[in-house]
Amino acid sequence: MSEQILAALARYGLPALFAVVTIASVGVPLPVTLLMIVAGSLAAQNILNLWITIAVATVGSSAGDQLGYAIGRFGGKTLAAKLARIINKSSAAADLETRAGKLEGLSIFLTRWLFTPLGPWVNFASGMANFSWFRFTVWDFAGELLGAALYIGLGYIFSDRVQAIAEFLGNLTWALLGLLLAGFLGWKLFKRQPAAAPAR
Repeated sequence: MSEQILAALARYGLPALFAVVTIASVGVPLPVTLLMIVAGSLAAQNILNLWITIAVATVGSSAGDQLGYAIGRFGGKTLAAKLARIINKSSAAADLETRAGKLEGLSIFLTRWLFTPLGPWVNFASGMANFSWFRFTVWDFAGELLGAALYIGLGYIFSDRVQAIAEFLGNLTWALLGLLLAGFLGWKLFKRQPAAAPAR
């Protein structure tokens, strides 16, 4: 899959970049980070224009995020309610909506470039929670712009070490997600501990 996508980038250039980042933002697992790093490397070789490449990646990613948000906003609650009836848990849909409603702009921003595997799910949850579309767009665009500039910029600067950079960033993302999950589970366990009885 990666080889085919990189071949498409080499052959079709920016239209291929736009298509792939848009599709990936909706939730299809594609090697977007590697693709943007390679695009930066191609910009360093004057095959692509650096600033136009960043702009195309930003707009494409944001377009996919908007689609994910729209799916959550206009179809997410219905889908969650159907699933709740199937598994006989009537409170599931309301619980999901309540949790999604706690989203803040910072979580949208961070999942554009740091915790990217969570991005599509945050898009969907933001739509379900009726998070302000304007605020979603502002946080989303800012995060996608930073992500595109970061990954394409790294490819541009380290154009001779593309694969090593891509592997390092992939490992770093999953390590950070692991730490985040471990911290969350630890916090939940701590909350479940019964309060100590007062000394007599």
